[in-house]
Amino acid sequence: MPKTAPRACLAALLTALLLPGGGASAEDPAAWPTRPVTVIVPFAPGGNTDLFGRLLADEMTKTFGQPFVVENKPGAGGGIGTEALAQAEPDGYTLGMGTVGTHAINPWVFKDLGYDAEADFAPVSLAATLPNLLVVNPSFPARSVPELIALLQAEPDSHSYASSGFGTSIHLAAAAFEIHVGSHMTHVPYKGSAQALGDVVAGHVDMIFDNIPTAMEQARAGTVRPLAVTGLERTAVLPDVPAMAEFIPGFDITSWQGLLAPAGTPPAIVEKLSAETQRIMRLPEIRARIEPLGARPIGSTAAEFTAYIKSEKARYKPIVEASGATAQ
Repeated sequence: MPKTAPRACLAALLTALLLPGGGASAEDPAAWPTRPVTVIVPFAPGGNTDLFGRLLADEMTKTFGQPFVVENKPGAGGGIGTEALAQAEPDGYTLGMGTVGTHAINPWVFKDLGYDAEADFAPVSLAATLPNLLVVNPSFPARSVPELIALLQAEPDSHSYASSGFGTSIHLAAAAFEIHVGSHMTHVPYKGSAQALGDVVAGHVDMIFDNIPTAMEQARAGTVRPLAVTGLERTAVLPDVPAMAEFIPGFDITSWQGLLAPAGTPPAIVEKLSAETQRIMRLPEIRARIEPLGARPIGSTAAEFTAYIKSEKARYKPIVEASGATAQ
């Protein structure tokens, strides 16, 4: 009896490995996918990351003939869902969305992050970038970036900015601006950008460097005054609004969305996913959906996205340190 039990276990193990999906190496990458694929979005439904995750999932479902199912795992600034992706089996059946927050900012904000932003992932493709938009309450005296800089330098600690929370791109855009200007403002953090922007509209806070899709609508409605986009170039959706880099050379605080797989995912699968993401981001119908939001479609190679994450992570370290945005 003692001899047959190990044999039974061995037989069961061999059977499991021979079944489709029984082991990470049981399936030929060329045949992938043969079953549904999960796409983890580390934020709640309805936001920019969720939008891009669903766009990619819908198109990949059509291309590959298997369901690509979005699973929202919000919490800890995207850390919960991103950690789940890092720990997933690297077999091509769990993918996830990465952002400037999860891979460039969080590593410097959270002491116990639960994942390595570079070593634990196989980057697939940078899908798109979105600048933030600096808007002020209509009654605020500064009507341009030069006027704002002069005002802040003349009246340090006298003005305020809202954000969607410590360590977000909205917060760090303002922190980077303070560094360049050499003046300090009062930071008023909220639990989301909707309430933060609402208090700028109401005049309780002076300004916000908000995500462009929501701030743009308020700017068009006249409830806030736009001063600049935070990328290197102007955006086609607000062509009369200057880029911050026109006043502060090199200023670039840009949100981004990209597709990742767990480290160790077969390179053939990563390349197949990367090629498909690049194709999707070139589709006229996809561009027609995201460009009106202020997004710039990219569709990079896996190697380009890997290098981009590395450079972004290094670039945000001094900004996070200067902002004092840390969490346990």
